[in-house]
Amino acid sequence: MDGGFFMDTSRLNLQSGDFELFGLSERFAQERAAIDARWKELQREVHPDKFAAQGAAAQRVAMQWSVRVNEAYKRLRDPLQRAAYLCERRGSAIDAENNTAMPGDFLIEQMAWREELEEARSGQDLDRLQGELEKARASTLGRIGKLLDDCGDAAAAAQQVRALMFIERFAHDVEARFEQLGQ
Repeated sequence: MDGGFFMDTSRLNLQSGDFELFGLSERFAQERAAIDARWKELQREVHPDKFAAQGAAAQRVAMQWSVRVNEAYKRLRDPLQRAAYLCERRGSAIDAENNTAMPGDFLIEQMAWREELEEARSGQDLDRLQGELEKARASTLGRIGKLLDDCGDAAAAAQQVRALMFIERFAHDVEARFEQLGQ
């Protein structure tokens, strides 16, 4: 395999962090279009078919790179995964299975949403609940961005990520209820 196998092997390796791999600053706030464009560039660069003439070994290495690029892309493009990744990189693991502590006001809001979901009898009821969830999601994402990018408080951001995880799961429950109602 020749030294020009990858355009930028001098600064990257398979263990590079996602942001480094994509050439992005390590911040929560990212432009989705920039992530998508960089993913396409990287995939063009590492696609195994590009190395068919170089033999099986080169294709295996390219496949490893392709998998690594796709893993990073999946994390970076999704705000929840990106936030969790940043928290963990900054020493505050999400640990959602073992750490379910939430602020009291969020717990009260969760209970109210559950009640609304149980009492929902129409698509209109569910639309209203879905609107509340969308507002809560946007607000939580805003807090996460501020905590990670402006305050450098990964521990507080991790708590907000756990809240966002609940919101995302609950949104799936709302979708399932839409299906039950035949909406």
